[in-house]
Amino acid sequence: MAEIRQYLNALLAGNKYPVTEDREQLLEKFADDEANIQMIGEIEKLQKNIMASWELKARLSDIANKQIIIPNGTVMKPYTFLLDLNALGLDDMREINLDGLRQYGLSYNPETGQISGSPLTAGDFKLNLKFKLDTEDSAVYEKQVTLIINADPKSLWKNIPSTQEPGNYWKPDQAETFQQLGQRHIVAASKRGRSHANVGSFREDDFDFRYFEETGWSLVCVADGAGSARLSREGSRLACSTVVEYFAKTLSSEDTKEPNEATRIFKHLPGAVHAAYQHIEQAAEAAGATIKDFHTTLIFTLFKKFESGYALLSFGVGDCPIGLIGKNNEEIKLLNWLDVGEFSGGTRFLTMPEIFSSDKFSSRFQMTLTDDFDYLMLMTDGIYDAKFVVEANLEKAAHWKAFIEDLNGENADGAKVELDRSNSEIATQLSAWMDFWSPGNHDDRTLAIIF
Repeated sequence: MAEIRQYLNALLAGNKYPVTEDREQLLEKFADDEANIQMIGEIEKLQKNIMASWELKARLSDIANKQIIIPNGTVMKPYTFLLDLNALGLDDMREINLDGLRQYGLSYNPETGQISGSPLTAGDFKLNLKFKLDTEDSAVYEKQVTLIINADPKSLWKNIPSTQEPGNYWKPDQAETFQQLGQRHIVAASKRGRSHANVGSFREDDFDFRYFEETGWSLVCVADGAGSARLSREGSRLACSTVVEYFAKTLSSEDTKEPNEATRIFKHLPGAVHAAYQHIEQAAEAAGATIKDFHTTLIFTLFKKFESGYALLSFGVGDCPIGLIGKNNEEIKLLNWLDVGEFSGGTRFLTMPEIFSSDKFSSRFQMTLTDDFDYLMLMTDGIYDAKFVVEANLEKAAHWKAFIEDLNGENADGAKVELDRSNSEIATQLSAWMDFWSPGNHDDRTLAIIF
């Protein structure tokens, strides 16, 4: 009763009818009237309904203005995101549903709050977030949220075949092979970079190798033709093939059974490099071009197993590394230095005459002796720049171990090269692995692995 009297007192005062002392008894009788009590109950009920309606409208307004960010996805890339409503201050939502996800290759799990799948289509999409609120109200409400799916960067690049015409030094846009190489095996692949494929230009990289059965020596060459030189694709091919043919003749004329055999063969390395330069120079003259038009780097390693271990003879000019990975991937030794940093103010090529007159020319040749090794790798900068980034990392065994793990499938694409001599698909796997995506690194890629 006191509550009803208090309510009436406030109501009358608010309407300029304050209850004076002489009307206190009148107010008591008015508050006892059943009709008045019933009307006051109805008024309070209406007030509660009005407040509930206001609170609902206010909450829906807050939710409408709430920014819900769903991270961008990429076409055909596995996607997962936890829609954490508690963290967003939306813990009063229930019976959540995201309409339209399935058509984009995604799904929503209302029990876990996870959005997952592999997006199918690139674009800027609007999704309807349907929900109920944790109130007596059972209506279903909607909020629009944005989902952006980016195109796969790879799909934005064209793959225009290079044109094969008489006299244009055409060669296949990619090459791969797997063969036995003496007591070892070699898998090698060379692929035209995306920057070349996008405009239909040529693969400038090349590689070659040979096992010289009579002497037991093996040779592997890799070359990277300069993208700015119009005939570098032929320069890289000639550099590799000339070195191979040079040693085919030289080793057959040497008595390789004499003591200090590796030292004797080592003396022929400068001759192989000179022969490659001269052959390219002759080709340039015959084509009415300059040797600069054939600019190419060159790295090669000649190796043989003796009773005491392996001898490896190597040469390098340019920015392509030769890495020797010891047993159990624990040690790394570079068999050449790169023309970067203190050795050079810019790229150096086999086709630069000053290479031969430099006082550093002799330091480009190395002889390495080792008991055994797991891998010998020769690569162009299309691999090195993307996977090692800086020259200093080539000196670190941890980076080479990570590189081998990458080859073994530890990468974003899950691309794996099973380095097993019984794997007949190994060359195809290496070629596929070379399609890895690395922003800003779209040059030709060549990698030769001896194992």
